[in-house]
Amino acid sequence: MIDLRLLREEPELIRASQRLRGESPDKVDALLRADEERRAATQRFESVRAEQKSLGKQVAKASGDERAALLARTKELAVEVKTAEAAAGEADEALRRAHLAVPNVVEDGVPPGGEDDFVVLREVGEIPAIDNPKDHLEIGEALGGIDTERGAKVSGSRFYFLTGAGALLQLGLLQMAIAQAVEYGFTPSITPSLVRPEAMEGTGFLGSHASEVYRLEADDLYLVGTSEVPLAAYHSGEILDLEAGPERFAGWSSCYRREAGSHGKDVRGILRVHQFDKVEMFSYCKPEDALAEHSKLLAMEEEMLAKVEVPYRVIDVAAGDLGSSATRKYDCEAWVPSQGRYREVTSTSNCTTFQARRLNIRYRDADGKPQTAATLNGTLATTRWLIPILENHQQPDGSVRVPKALQPYLGGRDILEPVR
Repeated sequence: MIDLRLLREEPELIRASQRLRGESPDKVDALLRADEERRAATQRFESVRAEQKSLGKQVAKASGDERAALLARTKELAVEVKTAEAAAGEADEALRRAHLAVPNVVEDGVPPGGEDDFVVLREVGEIPAIDNPKDHLEIGEALGGIDTERGAKVSGSRFYFLTGAGALLQLGLLQMAIAQAVEYGFTPSITPSLVRPEAMEGTGFLGSHASEVYRLEADDLYLVGTSEVPLAAYHSGEILDLEAGPERFAGWSSCYRREAGSHGKDVRGILRVHQFDKVEMFSYCKPEDALAEHSKLLAMEEEMLAKVEVPYRVIDVAAGDLGSSATRKYDCEAWVPSQGRYREVTSTSNCTTFQARRLNIRYRDADGKPQTAATLNGTLATTRWLIPILENHQQPDGSVRVPKALQPYLGGRDILEPVR
């Protein structure tokens, strides 16, 4: 949720943010009205409730006709208080709905536009010269590492098995990610895959992304698409001690996404699938530390990409493609030889106080007063990374070279040999 004080003081700033996102500023006006109506309804309720309390004291001291008149007024006030309380409750709920409908305020400098309007910040690494490159699925099948046919037989389209070298490669990659995170002071975490609705709503995944989320209706639980969700809700309703700096986690989890609308090459292999594993970084910090923390998470993602020795680029995501919680997002896209293009493998978002306000996560400032914390997230490794690793390190004989940093996590193996 955005800060209502900012809404009241600088509504045009929020309208401008909406226009950058390609969304209607009418939502801002609706929120302003709901805020005013809630304050008026609350004031009305508090006024008649105060009169009711005052009248109760007067009745105790009155007698005769005065007492009778006061008692009559007391009955009238009881009805008024009940009506005002109901109106205040309705106004609270209307404000909540209007508040949830307004996304985070876009950070200064974010490119305007939609999905294709990103700005490339840098390209890193040399694109390999590979004649007639095989795609990751053909390579993975030859290694005995990826089996989409049996995945579909068992679970349906866009499911798969990772076996042999494929399983070892993913496990090694995620272990290396956890090791790097621990080196930088992150707490390793294995998080729940199922969360309550308030956790999903609090992180902003039940808005425009609701169609991508799996829900277990019988239990009123949701399957997470990222461990960002349980990690954000981990401290919900708490006051943190951030005096020593940000509190950081690295969550290892299986993730589930419906991936509605994907088509073409994206549905071949393991690029867009319904289940995958991921190590996600998550930080709680003071709002004034959020920009520096965002840079740190991006640097950690780039360090991991350097370790797996694949060319990549960093993009500044346009406002219309940020998602509701993010004020700014950077993606790292790895080179995929079979497609001759870069594809997203990491994303890091600064969510400022947006999620923490929804989840009531606070810290104490220098004066001991509770303030809303900031939250950030970033991908450190995921199943999708197998695609650029296999394709960029493929050899003419069908084998795959294992990046040096990954070799200790695969028992020292430097080459993955075809088995078929």
